[in-house]
Amino acid sequence: MNSKGNGSSKALTTSQNSTRILNQERCSIGGSSLTSSQICPAPLCRQFWKAGNYVDDFSSKPTHKNDTSYLRIHPKFLHSNATSHKWAFGAIAELVDNAVDEAPNGASFVNVDKCLNPRDGSVALLIQDDGGGMDPEAMRHCLSFGFSDKSKSAIGKYGNGFKTSTMRLGADVIVFSRAMRNRKLTQTIGLLSYSFLTQAGLDRIVVPMIDYEFKTSTGAWDSLSTEEKFMSNLSLMLQWSPYSTESDLLEQCDDIGNHGTKIIIYSLWLDDGGKTELDFDTDPEDIRVCGNAITEKCNRVSESDKHLANTLRFSLRAYLSILYLQVPEKFFILLRGRMIEYHNIATDLKYPEFILYRPQSGGCKEGSVVTTIGFLKEAPLVNHHGFNIYHKNRLILPFWQVVSYTINRGRGVVGVLEANFIQPTHNKQDFERTALFHKLEVRLKEMMWEYWDHHCGHLGYQPVRKTQSSISTQVPSEYHQPSPTYQPGLLVKNRSSVTGSKVSKQGSLTPTFKDNARQGAPPKRKVHDPPIEVIELENETVSSAGVISRASQTAEPVTSTTSYLEAQESSKKNNLIRENKKLHARCLEYGKSLEELDLKVVFLRKELKNAKSEYSGLLAESRLLENVEHGNNVLNKESVSNFMSMLSKYL
Repeated sequence: MNSKGNGSSKALTTSQNSTRILNQERCSIGGSSLTSSQICPAPLCRQFWKAGNYVDDFSSKPTHKNDTSYLRIHPKFLHSNATSHKWAFGAIAELVDNAVDEAPNGASFVNVDKCLNPRDGSVALLIQDDGGGMDPEAMRHCLSFGFSDKSKSAIGKYGNGFKTSTMRLGADVIVFSRAMRNRKLTQTIGLLSYSFLTQAGLDRIVVPMIDYEFKTSTGAWDSLSTEEKFMSNLSLMLQWSPYSTESDLLEQCDDIGNHGTKIIIYSLWLDDGGKTELDFDTDPEDIRVCGNAITEKCNRVSESDKHLANTLRFSLRAYLSILYLQVPEKFFILLRGRMIEYHNIATDLKYPEFILYRPQSGGCKEGSVVTTIGFLKEAPLVNHHGFNIYHKNRLILPFWQVVSYTINRGRGVVGVLEANFIQPTHNKQDFERTALFHKLEVRLKEMMWEYWDHHCGHLGYQPVRKTQSSISTQVPSEYHQPSPTYQPGLLVKNRSSVTGSKVSKQGSLTPTFKDNARQGAPPKRKVHDPPIEVIELENETVSSAGVISRASQTAEPVTSTTSYLEAQESSKKNNLIRENKKLHARCLEYGKSLEELDLKVVFLRKELKNAKSEYSGLLAESRLLENVEHGNNVLNKESVSNFMSMLSKYL
């Protein structure tokens, strides 16, 4: 049937049709039939955190036939499922993720903007992309729960993001999508309306959908379902969506183009003051969260307040600028008609270092992660700190504070890393608290403290010194200052273990351990260890090669525990510096190799272009020679025939 030609006229009996549908709807499950029961209609609360509080007294019970088992999803699940999003911007990011996942299918942009509900003039949220779109089957998967057919490299994983995000932002959402599959151009419209489900008194989720296919023979969109099913879904859609006629619905599809998806979220949730949670008025080029501290403050705004680490909490433009570690090539995000300028936090760091971390689980390596760490360029004027952790290119934890800095220790230190070896929660605002995650947390805490202690002097801070009492409680008694009558000695299992020891300027012997993890704590003797040989240090010194030789001078005992700890700390810092220099040199080598490869690519492309040009010239010359040869053959045949005819006449 031609839906655009006569669908609108058939949809005039909307209220009667929808009432009949709600009272008589049947759902076939496994060969059985289920009659939809109704609950007492509930007034919809426009505040999200209170919208799930309504009475669900059943007026009738569902009818079972053939004792077939089934599961029913109650409309309240839409609300409880959406409570996983504590933050409105986290819900918007889920929908932007779906558009970014379409980049391999040709998507070049996603547009986030506001629009008006034509039915009542209220503001609505628009999210549109030009990706591959969804055919009728894909639309049903999108509006169902837990289905996902995305690749492993995609951001989406659980098949739940669309439902949680849209229901967190507003009570109702309508989706338009066009797609080309198997040389068939289809368009599908789906409606997920919490207002409809609660106010109509349904005890299960009903999602009206209408599907069209473009017929080239007629040049019109025809329905893919039976007339009765099409009219029942269309009547519900016209009653509960922002559009009152079928032609209005089809105009929204025409705005998409040949392929893409358009999402309109309306009946946006309100705050306690009766305003929408999303603020479209404060900044005409941004979407903000109502009630943020900056807009309500008076004149003075500190550097910390203006910093990205703070503004991303209430400015969608700031949040989207760091949402992805790398944006797909030739893809851009539009917000309120202006393109998002992508921001790499790592480029804002001064005195940066690159630290390699190899996580392990059960003795097996889970890969390697390079963490970029440094001071914010605004430090020490800002007090922000923490790590920005990405997963599969997507920001999960922005400025995650692994330590609570005291006496400024850690202030201004920020890190960036991509941790693909741990799994995010399904709202993509945190990670699963696994053993690997806790190991990462401990390592990041160590990174921050080590970096601060080594670089804080650049900003004028003094490193924190441990008190003598705290040192005495941490260092074993074997390393305390000996009494005057005690002759010091080095406890080793054999003489070869003395190699690598150093003698301080005062003559005290300071052992150095090869294992950095064991520095600061000497190896304890076990019961089953062989007897320990005591090497007297009197009249002996250790050369730079580690060989013990006699000397006329006597080595003096260790003067204090502090000198030992300082030597250990200095050795540890030197090792870190050398490792960072190696990593930095390796990064420079990689950058140089990348530049060389880029130049090589340009050179090869130029050679390929010249080769193609030469090939085209040779091909044209070859064809010309073939034509000339063909013409000569024709001339030769004519000459021979003329000669034979003349010869025959002569004879």
